[in-house]
Amino acid sequence: MKRIFGTFLLAIASITLTSSPSNSQECYGRIYGSDGRQVDIGSLCGGGQNSGNFYQNNPDRSSGVFRARIIRRLSGVPVVAVKFNGQQSYPMLLDTGASYTVITPQMARALGVKEQGSIPVSTASESVVHFGTGYVGSVEVGGFMSRNLYVAIASDQLAIGLLGQNFFGNYDVTIRKDYVEFHPR
Repeated sequence: MKRIFGTFLLAIASITLTSSPSNSQECYGRIYGSDGRQVDIGSLCGGGQNSGNFYQNNPDRSSGVFRARIIRRLSGVPVVAVKFNGQQSYPMLLDTGASYTVITPQMARALGVKEQGSIPVSTASESVVHFGTGYVGSVEVGGFMSRNLYVAIASDQLAIGLLGQNFFGNYDVTIRKDYVEFHPR
């Protein structure tokens, strides 16, 4: 398992991705609820009516299910758009094996995350490195928001952030062709 994860991290580190924030996301298509009415998802990517590039919660919010559109895949792993503090969006890997959400140093600077401590992280080479830690005011994916989320701040070698279990750990995750679905346990 560590060998596979190590190969995956090396693949990520060797790929240069643009992860600059954007306050005006390009948005795709329309989403319709089970009642046939168009669902307004514009607020999820900073635009107007129906301009969101996320899937919003099902119209029946009592189900607690939410969906996030897969914007691309990296070595087969889904990449979803994640909105921080209601303003800045970044593509992030949906990492079902990560205990914590991990942001890049560039993201931490742009989001104003103040380093408040550190945690030991076991790497693929079985060495332990320390990542800084801090808190983000809000993290939103597919209409679901977590406030005051504890995050790890990776080294400069990480080119893209990781959305981890501390964001979606109370949900069962189903990865579909075009979106990820989160079902409450």
